[in-house]
Amino acid sequence: MTSDLFDIEKTIAKDIFNGITYPWEVLPLIKDFIPKLGAALPCDKFYLYKENVWIAKSCKLYPNIYIDGPCIIDEDTEVRPGAFIRGSVIVGKGCVVGNSTELKNCILFDSVQVPHFNYVGDSVMGYKSHIGAGGVTSNVKSDKSLVVLSVGDEKIETGYKKFGAMVGDFVEVGCNSVLNPGTIIGRNSNIYPTSCVRGFVPEGHIFKAARGLCKKHN
Repeated sequence: MTSDLFDIEKTIAKDIFNGITYPWEVLPLIKDFIPKLGAALPCDKFYLYKENVWIAKSCKLYPNIYIDGPCIIDEDTEVRPGAFIRGSVIVGKGCVVGNSTELKNCILFDSVQVPHFNYVGDSVMGYKSHIGAGGVTSNVKSDKSLVVLSVGDEKIETGYKKFGAMVGDFVEVGCNSVLNPGTIIGRNSNIYPTSCVRGFVPEGHIFKAARGLCKKHN
């Protein structure tokens, strides 16, 4: 399942996926994994921004940002004004964390863009995935019950109260879309703007909100 969504060579956190069958199994591991990885990072490329926060020297940090630990931000990433990184966050190489974007307990693979007014919580975003302005991952159900995944006819009990989305490599999520708790989006899929997505979107598909349609790319 992990290899169906992600190329784990495209993240500094690839070792967290060792022994993992389902990618969401990394969510409770992120907090403790970061200090171990951070302590081994090369001092010529990374510096200790504050306790348990390692940032690559090639990153561009704009004014008026907040970063709490544990956190790692890899090389050549931009963190723009108003960004709120709440901790237990790994951001890959060449990413954009935009203005007024909030991150919490998540992994962003290399070249991910969350550039404008986004919330990504308890989620994993694959290589070169992108969320348009105002797009969010909703990570808690309205009734606060545990998240159960729907993949075709299969129901998978995660045991997690907080679980946002697994967003595969090269996925495009349109502006003002909501990925509901436990959403899984396959590689190379496209979520149209203002969509409300729940469940599983297969690889290479288009999801249109107007009729809840999901169809394969031509």
